[in-house]
Amino acid sequence: MNLDDIRKVLDLVREHDLAEFEIEQDGLKVRVRKAGHDVQIAVPQPVAVPAAAVSGPVAAPGPVPAAAPAEPAPDVDLAIVKSPIVGTFYRAPEPGAPNFVEVGAQVRKGQVLCIIEAMKLMNEIECDTEGEVTAVYVENGRPVQFGERLFAVRVSRV
Repeated sequence: MNLDDIRKVLDLVREHDLAEFEIEQDGLKVRVRKAGHDVQIAVPQPVAVPAAAVSGPVAAPGPVPAAAPAEPAPDVDLAIVKSPIVGTFYRAPEPGAPNFVEVGAQVRKGQVLCIIEAMKLMNEIECDTEGEVTAVYVENGRPVQFGERLFAVRVSRV
């Protein structure tokens, strides 16, 4: 991956107004996160230097808490549903069927939000809280990684 490739990634992030984008090619991983108007690029060191690769990501979370105090109230009542496995994300039980949930839908604990296909197995991903779906971060049919954000749910205060 060269500088032109990274510029193309940044152009895609701007063009499609993506909040986060990650790509891995030939052992090099580039993650772009957009917070407001800032774009951060985190490029870990090559595998040959594992100590530097560990200290790179440790330093990266430092700025994240600095940005968190700017909006503490929304973070407090939002639950982020993350992918527990690597696979393909599906919003509906089968092609042509309605999606499990839409933005604005009220969900309850244990309700199926999506399916992630991994090794020909369909894994139902359930909501672990009650509330309202406020965001869907992944497009239908796209691959997801372990820990990748899938949904944001505004937690109901009962």
